[in-house]
Amino acid sequence: MQKIAQQFFRGAPVSVAITALCAIVYAVMAVQSRSLDSVVWDSVGAELVLWGPETRGAGLVRALTAGFVHLSATHLVLNMLMLAVIGTEVERAVGSGPYAVAYAAGILGSSAAVLQFAFLTPTAGASGAVYALMAVFVAIAYRRHVDPRPALILLAGNVVYTLVASDVSVWGHAGGLVAGALMAWPLTSPSVRTRWVAAWVALAVCTVSTVSAGYAG
Repeated sequence: MQKIAQQFFRGAPVSVAITALCAIVYAVMAVQSRSLDSVVWDSVGAELVLWGPETRGAGLVRALTAGFVHLSATHLVLNMLMLAVIGTEVERAVGSGPYAVAYAAGILGSSAAVLQFAFLTPTAGASGAVYALMAVFVAIAYRRHVDPRPALILLAGNVVYTLVASDVSVWGHAGGLVAGALMAWPLTSPSVRTRWVAAWVALAVCTVSTVSAGYAG
């Protein structure tokens, strides 16, 4: 198991840090709530989850912190598996610095959509950012001139799941996917400078969108 983890996360320190942070946050919530499946409302998670009415002023930081909160052990494991498979590949392709900025943009793009279209729905999880990474993953396939069908099938399967499942944030996933799609091509450019610019522009746009949606809600 250790060798498998090392293989997935080799050359991807930001993905390792994100996984560790999500696991630590979940562990703290589980201890505080004395539960593995209902961990949010009886723990520090209640102060971190995204919920429109609590995003005024400093509360808007929830738009970012919610991306590191997971509602159950299953929720955490599924998102971290996707991060291990997709996030590590994206990080190695674009570089850890641009990847970290782009990941934050994915979280905020997801949160902006939730605040705009599902203001009263509490939302948490890394899946919005993961959807952004899936869009970038598709762009990487095209950049490398390899068969993009596996990446497209993975993305399509997750979109279908989002539409048919009853316990997922449709707007959160959609917002992350849109953010990822908009930055995917320049973020995968051979030019390191272009990657950095794409990541920071995406973060700026998603930040403005989140603030605007939070105050308009």
